[in-house]
Order: sequence, then structure tokens, then C-alpha cells
Amino acid sequence: MLEWGCLPRLEFKGKVFVENHHLAVPFHELLPVREKGLSPKASVRDNLIVHGDNLAALKSLLPTYHGKVKCIYIDPPYNTGNEGWAYNDNVNSPLMRDWLGRVVDRDDLTRHDKWCCMMMPRLKLLRELLRQDGLIVVSIDDNEVHHLRCLMDEVFGEENFVATAVWQKVFAPKNTAKYFSEDHDFVLVYARRIDQWAPNLLERGERAIDRYRNPDDDPRGPWSSSDMTARNFYSRGTYEVTSPSGKKFKPSVGNYFRVSPEKFAKLDADGRIWWGGNGDSMPRLKRFLAEVKEGVVPQTLWFHKDVGNTQEAKKELVSTLDFERSEDVFNTVKPTRLVRRILQIATDPDSIILDSFAGSGTTAHAVLAQNHEDGGNRRFILVECEDYADTITAERVRRVIKGVPNAKDDALKAGLGGTFSYFELGRPMRQESLLDGSSLPPWEKLAAYIFFTATGQEFDPVETNRESGLIGRTASHDVFLLYEPDVDKLKNLALTLPVARALPTGSRRKLVFSPTKYLDREFLHKYRIDFQQLPFQIYEAIERLEL
Repeated sequence: MLEWGCLPRLEFKGKVFVENHHLAVPFHELLPVREKGLSPKASVRDNLIVHGDNLAALKSLLPTYHGKVKCIYIDPPYNTGNEGWAYNDNVNSPLMRDWLGRVVDRDDLTRHDKWCCMMMPRLKLLRELLRQDGLIVVSIDDNEVHHLRCLMDEVFGEENFVATAVWQKVFAPKNTAKYFSEDHDFVLVYARRIDQWAPNLLERGERAIDRYRNPDDDPRGPWSSSDMTARNFYSRGTYEVTSPSGKKFKPSVGNYFRVSPEKFAKLDADGRIWWGGNGDSMPRLKRFLAEVKEGVVPQTLWFHKDVGNTQEAKKELVSTLDFERSEDVFNTVKPTRLVRRILQIATDPDSIILDSFAGSGTTAHAVLAQNHEDGGNRRFILVECEDYADTITAERVRRVIKGVPNAKDDALKAGLGGTFSYFELGRPMRQESLLDGSSLPPWEKLAAYIFFTATGQEFDPVETNRESGLIGRTASHDVFLLYEPDVDKLKNLALTLPVARALPTGSRRKLVFSPTKYLDREFLHKYRIDFQQLPFQIYEAIERLEL
């Protein structure tokens, strides 16, 4: 599947049909269902749970969240052949739709191609939502990790690869395994722009702190020691030193002291060399706890005792949702401690976190728990396409917010607090719908769609003025929409001289979207108007603004 040229590229069946498919996905309405959320008034700027296909949902989130998400965590299908998933994106080719639409199982010899077809357009939209200093983290196993690396390199840039962490997902080997006990998953980490991202340091654990002792009662406090020799060649690192007891030491053959003789003497005079309790041991360098960084850099080995395991994850879900049996729980559910580790590395207290394969809602649970612990105001966006989006995903979040009576954790028992709004994915906003009047979106929905599509900037409803038609401002233009979601009114709606004169005056140019106009070029120039016809010229506007 790899094609070798200047740079290796992953080739798979169907790629030509999906590599730009995200551009053809229409914006859909996001319909609030207030009774399923926990907010007095549904808002797309609240914590969000969106029920619907995640490709369409990601596209519909762009007007509000383009370039705003600090951290993306996804746990896509591992493509083991046992999940029974089917690609359902509306690609143009009938033959491709027939091939892609069949349920994937272990006997499907093209299941890896289908998985790549499913992932590529979603990764491209996720990249658009990510902040320049943002991070995307993906859980995966051996079935697709090699393909995912190639896809991520192509979409995010191989220069933006950060690390592959290994998560120990079980705490005991599976002796029933045919060949090897599979004890780990992978966690792939990519930055949006590696030159603008840096990890948060993690809190130093008790075991790490316990390594610092003070056997010589040094007034500078606890310290740990490290070997002063290394195998790296150093021309001045072959000298001999004498311990306080008179015993002499030199590096062993093939090793060298890390510092010069002069530097060694200064360290010894400053009490930073440890010669052992009796003063007759090979010298070691003392490092004081008070002088080391407050935290530690993230490591790529994530042990279950630190970030949880699959059994812990199932127990969390069973206790939260009162499942009768652990067998009723998803096999791939993740522990909240795993997601919280990601939040600790990659987020600030006010970050937005997105999970477009939400499953049981672990990411929302982790965000609320992290906020409760450190006083943060992080927000989550969950997208789930399955019917359990309400009964499992959202229900877990409701209970975590309100409280879980039988929880062992006191904070969870009392409730972690917070709100969220629940949305259903509505109808697509297509050009043909505007032409024939079959499905006219509300003014606000079309305004958000047009403003983002035409300018590439976030739509802010606070900027709008329905009376004048203003839907937002760019650095160079005020943007207006002349539109009514009524066929009869729409037929008679046009940019006329009275309408042009009624637009706000000033030196700024005006970008006006309207079904038609009755003004010639001279009048448009006089009133500093750039006209765009609905629905045909929505995609041309950004080119005009960039001139």
C-alpha cells in the first residue's frame, strides 16, 4: 500500500474518491434538544454532545470552532474485523458506495482500505478544527497503527509527529492467547504545528520524590545521585580522582568522566559529589530536589498503575450507568485516568477538547473530573453517531455532573458539576435546496454557514444584526446576508438601490449576499459593495476578500 517517491505515501483502494471528500460534505443544521442536555438554554458554545455522523458533524462545527480546539482525543474503530462497522459517507461514485457500504468483517480482504477511506476525511476536518498550538491524540492497536502513522504523516505532516506512547491496558497476561498476550495499545501524538506546541510538565509522583534522600544531612535538602561516567568519548574524561578515604578511582575501560577535572574539583568543593556513606565509593553527582524542575516531562511508557486499564474502565462505566453485567459494556472503553493524562499533558484550564468517536463518554467524564480537581474551565465536544448517544453517552455525563450515589470517589458521588447542550444533526444545507425552496435553513444557520465558508473566520452571533442583514466583520469587509426562509419572500428579495442606501455608511467595503441585484457596476462601486449571488457564489467570496 506504500508508494515510494520523494516522500512515502500511503495508497489504498478508494483514496482518489475520499482524499478531498471533506470539501464536498455539506454543512448540516445543528438542532438543539434542550430536554436531553443540562443547560437552561442550549448553546453551541456550551459543553456539547452531538448525535449524528461524525464526518457531517465535524463539518458543521467548523463555523464555530475552526482553529479553536486545543486538544483532540479520538478512539476510532480498531478494525479487528469483529466490530461490524460500515463506511456510510456519501461519496459520489455509485460503485464506490456499493463497495464501501458493506459491513466490514475479518473475511473482507479490503477492510484496511475501507478503514483508511473512513479515517482520511475525518482527520482532515479534525486538522481544520485544531488550534495552531493544538495536539491530536489517537488510540489504536496493531491492526491499523502502521496505516494510521502514514495517514497522520500525510494529513498533519510527518514533521509534526510528537511521539507514540505505549499504554499497558491490562495488568495480567492472557494465558488463553494463541501466540502472544496483547497487553498494550498505542497512543499516537501529533501537533498541529510542532514549533508552536510544548507539553505541560507532569506532577512528580510519590515514587519519584521518594528517590530523593538526605543521608549526609546536606542543608540544601533531599537529593538523588547519578553516575558521573558514560561511554561517550571525552578526551578529558580519563583522569583519576581520590576519595576522602584515600581510595583512588578511574572510569572503567571504555567509560569516561562526564566533566573535566576542573569542573569535578569545583563540584566536590561545593559538596555535590557523593563518595558513599564511608567516603570510599565511586563518585556520583548529587542532584537536589529543590533545584530540579517542578514537574517531569511526559514519557512514552504509560503503565496501568498510573493511567488505568481496561478492567478499571469497565468498572467505571458499570458503576456509573448501573449496568447489570460487565459484559454489557463496550470492549474498548477507556479509563478516565488515561484521558486525564492526555489532558494534563496537552491542555490549559480553559481549553476546548474534542472527541468525535465519543462512545461511552469517557472524554467528557475526564474533562469534568480534571476541572473539578484543578478549578479549570475546560469544555468538551463529543460526537457520537450511534443510537446510544442519549442513553449511554449523554446519560453518563448527566450522572457524572449530578452525582453517582454508589461511587467510591467522594467527588463523583456528590457530582462533578457542569452543564452541556445536546444537539441532533439536522438537514444538509445544499445549494439545490435554496434553488427549489425544498429545505430552507433558518436565517441564523445560513448566516453561520455563509460567513465561515466565505471568510474562513469563526461566526459570532453577537456580531449579527438581522434588521440590517449584518452577519459579521472581517479585516476588510462588513458582511451582509439578504435572505428569508420563505420561498415567496425569497423570490422578491434583491439588492436594490434603497437597500444599498440603507446599509451602514463608512469607509469599509461591504460584502453582500443576496439572491439577485438590480444595481449596475457603477452603483456598486459608489456604495463600496462587493455582490455575491446566493447560492452560487458563496465559495468565491474568500478569494475576493484575499485580493
